[in-house]
Parts: sequence; structure tokens; C-alpha cells
Amino acid sequence: MKIIKFEAHQIRRLVKRSSPNIEEVIQPVKTIIEDVQRNGDEALRKFTKKFDGADIREFKVTRKEIEESYEKVDDKLKNALNMAAANIRKFHRLQLPSQWLREINKGIIAGQIIRPIESVGCYIPGGRAVYPSTALMTIIPAKIAGVKRIICCTPPRKDGSVNEAILAAADMAGADEIYKIGGVQAIAAMAYGTKTINPVDKIVGPGNIFVTAAKKLVYGDVDIDFIAGPSEVLIIADENANPEYIALEMIAQAEHDPEAASVLVTPSRGLGEKVYRILEEKIRYAKRGKIIKESLKNHGKIIIVKDLMEAVHFSNEYAPEHLIIMTDEPENLLDEIENAGSIFLGELTPVSAGDYGSGTNHVLPTSGFARVYSGLSTESFLKKPTIQILSEDGLKTLKDAVIPLAEHEGLYAHAESFKKRLAR
Repeated sequence: MKIIKFEAHQIRRLVKRSSPNIEEVIQPVKTIIEDVQRNGDEALRKFTKKFDGADIREFKVTRKEIEESYEKVDDKLKNALNMAAANIRKFHRLQLPSQWLREINKGIIAGQIIRPIESVGCYIPGGRAVYPSTALMTIIPAKIAGVKRIICCTPPRKDGSVNEAILAAADMAGADEIYKIGGVQAIAAMAYGTKTINPVDKIVGPGNIFVTAAKKLVYGDVDIDFIAGPSEVLIIADENANPEYIALEMIAQAEHDPEAASVLVTPSRGLGEKVYRILEEKIRYAKRGKIIKESLKNHGKIIIVKDLMEAVHFSNEYAPEHLIIMTDEPENLLDEIENAGSIFLGELTPVSAGDYGSGTNHVLPTSGFARVYSGLSTESFLKKPTIQILSEDGLKTLKDAVIPLAEHEGLYAHAESFKKRLAR
């Protein structure tokens, strides 16, 4: 990893990071999806055996298996899941929007109503690590939104069981159905349905490049949250920031994946050099040291800028998944932040707080998509149909807008429909 002096003309190169090259896997992913569409459960069994090494006849997790999972999870972890779930519920309830009706002009009332999506599928990964926290983050907002049917798919182990912490978390969160299916075949099953699994209207949740490609291919037939790449953090820090905290945050992000990105942007070269030395030392003893070393080598950066405003400008161009601001008065920079998935203010606020317990969601846009997307939220599972009500006064108020515009666009029946009501 290098310490780089920021130069404006290099910004495109500096903001570039790893993103999944979906085109490389599109064809095999498409083949699996088409097989599931044609052959349903038979294809699911074939691919589960091939990719997960599990011979499964019944994909749906039984109530007995769920109850047994609670017995297998130790009390400390159950308590952690309950605490996290409580905060996630509190936060996501606050995101519920309001219905409204207002008089827009004389005789014209308009507004919006709120309705949940009918059914949602939540994908919970189980590759390099298991993520019971992702079950909470995907299922709880859907439940709060009022989604009537929430299903969960997660890869099985070779013996045909599902990780007990994922099962317990999914049940705690309120999943209606849980299935022992992972990978592309799970996305295909949720999108198109099989004899065992009814299809859903929207699929959410992170996954590897194959899952990401599958979500991209089924989009349009169902909705998805967004296309996500490897995890990333950008840290804005001044000369007074704690270099050990910064190094630990970079390591924490790097341990996700060799393609994860960890970036420090600071006007203090002295701070950058301290962080670099601490990283060198801590990587030697890190449990996931090989992954961390590869990630920092390929996608880690320490960028020296002239001042904090230049750091903010770079951050807005980068549009990070996670943005940490470690400055004397971090709140003072908040108004200048335009693009970020989730923001962590102050040196006592690690990304892990948002990943697990503060209540905010950890399913976030990556690869610069924070420019246009927000993270998963209660509103991700809601529709907002609009309403309009016109009186006779409203018809008269609108006639000089509606009739000329409709006729100018050649939609004469539109104009006639309006005129007929005026003439009644």
C-alpha cells in the first residue's frame, strides 16, 4: 500500500476500485437460471449437490429445525441478536413515511398513500463467513413495511443443515419461510418459482459475483435492491485523529474480501505515516491476515490532501459505502457530504456499530453507486401510489393546462375526456 499525494488530474484513477466483472460469469449464471426455470426443484437439487455438496430432498426448513437452532446458539450470541434486532426495529420504524392529501390548487386535491410490496425474498450469504446479522438487516425492514410474505434463502452445509445462528436470526426477524438453497439457484427460485417455492416480487441481500450476476439477470422480472460489489471504507481524518483507530478500521474492512477497499484521506502526512506503520505491525497478527494483506496491497490507499475540504471533495467523488469522519468537529463537515452509503461521525463510532447494532442498515451501495442509491431501508419495501380528486372548480382550474397540452401532443381523446366533464 502506498502513501499518495492527491493531484486533481488523477482523481479518476484514485477513485477506481474493484467491482465485480459480471460479464465474465453471465453465461454460466444464465444457464443455471434457465435450468431452474425449466426443471424447478429437480434443478435446485442438482445445483445444491454440485455447488454445496448437500443432497437435499426437502428445501423448506421445518419448525422443528428452527426450534433446535435456538438450542444450539449460545446465550451470548442470542442476546447479541436480540439487542441488534431491537435497535434495527426502532431505527427502521422511524423510516416509515406518512400518507398525505393536500389541496394543490382550487378544487384540486392530490396526495400519496403507502402500500407494502406483496412478497420479498431475502438472500443470506454463507460463503467465506456466515452472516446472521444480514438476516436481521433484510427481514426486519420488510416486516416493518408490512410485507405479507417474506422468504429467506441461505446455502446449506454438506450435511443438509443450515447454520443455526442464521436460522435463529431469520426466525427472530420474522421470516415466513426459510429455504436451504444458495447461490444462483436460490435467486432463480425466488424470481421464477418452483413447485416448492412460490416466486416473490423483490429480491434483496448481498452475495458473491455469481449471486450479483443472477440478480442483474432477473431484474425486470422481479425488482432487486441494487448491484453490490466488494465492501469499502473511506476515512477522512485530521492530524488529531487516533492512528490506531484508523488502522483498525482499514483492517476491519479489508478482512471481508481480498477485493475490499480501505482508503484514508488526510491533510496530515504525519498521520498517514503513523497509520501505515501500525498497519504493517497489526497485519502480522491478524486472524485473517492473508486476506487483509492482499486487500490492502491491491485496493488500500493513504491519500494526502491539502485540507479537509479537498478530502470532502475526494470523498464525494469516491461515493463510499462506509464513510468515517475522524476530525475535531466531524459534524461541521456533514453539510458538505453528498455521496455516502452510511456515515460514521467521530472516533468513537466504528463501522462495526452500523454493521451490527446501532440500528442502521448494513446492506449498502458500493462501487460508487452511493451517488444514486441509498442503503436498504423500510422504504425499499414500500410503494407510494398517488391520488388526485377534482371538483368542478378543479376542472376549471386545470382546463388551460390540460387541454392545450393534450392537443399539442396529438392526444385528442385525452382532451375530449377532459372537455366532456367541463360541459356536463
